[in-house]
Amino acid sequence: MWKSTVVTLEMIKWEHSVFALPFALTGAVLAAGGWPSLRVLSWIVVCMVAARSAAMAFNRLVDARLDAANPRTAMRALPAGTLTSGFVGGFVLLSVAIFVVGAAMLNHLTLELAPVALAIVLAYSYMKRVTRWSHLVLGLALGIAPTAAWIAVRGALDARILVLTMAVLLWVGGFDVLYACQDFEHDQRVGLNSVPQAFGIVPAFWIARAMHLGMLLMLCWLIVLFGLGKVAVLGVVVVAALLLYEHLIISPGDMRRMNAAFFTLNGVISVVFFGFVAVDVLMRR
Repeated sequence: MWKSTVVTLEMIKWEHSVFALPFALTGAVLAAGGWPSLRVLSWIVVCMVAARSAAMAFNRLVDARLDAANPRTAMRALPAGTLTSGFVGGFVLLSVAIFVVGAAMLNHLTLELAPVALAIVLAYSYMKRVTRWSHLVLGLALGIAPTAAWIAVRGALDARILVLTMAVLLWVGGFDVLYACQDFEHDQRVGLNSVPQAFGIVPAFWIARAMHLGMLLMLCWLIVLFGLGKVAVLGVVVVAALLLYEHLIISPGDMRRMNAAFFTLNGVISVVFFGFVAVDVLMRR
């Protein structure tokens, strides 16, 4: 049991919760006008990690056959036989249960919206079978994090926070388009949908760049809407520099550093933006 749990956590790369979690914390800080209570903050983190764990494990479960046919993913735990589908299914159900309990511990509205959030994060697993724009569905799955955190703190929705949701949606969609370029030939062969498969690798890079430019515009709009100051503006500048570097180290003809661009830099981007916004908000108290 312990060994299977460790393998499952490695399979879903639970440490990559860092992608969306800092944006959720950004939403929480904006909602509270500072640090929310430790109790609320703790349950937000529990919900974030549980929802992502459920989504990633469900994705591996649904895609097990597809992963087995793809040389890049054939050695993942399920196609390799290291884990059973029964164990992973149980892990998904446990993660969903923890998420629902966490939502109930926050407020009535978070509990009411918990099924909606779960539907979004789990539905992504089927999107490559349906639409070339599955990358945006993944973006939405992570993008609802700051809005959910706002609701967790306030118990109500403010339309301004949806701008941060849109920023995260475009950010994630952009880097997922880039990541999908690695599977261009496989997706064409088996008939899976993606932006690279539909338009080609070079156009896909331009679409990703456009999405990331859109993200930066959304972050600028967020600063205006919340009346944030120079520290938050500096945060956007740093994010822009990191995105530029991400696009410089990979190209349609050289994707050797895709993992560095995808995992390392994007983790840094989310943490950096949260840090600058948190400092800006706390300085204004």
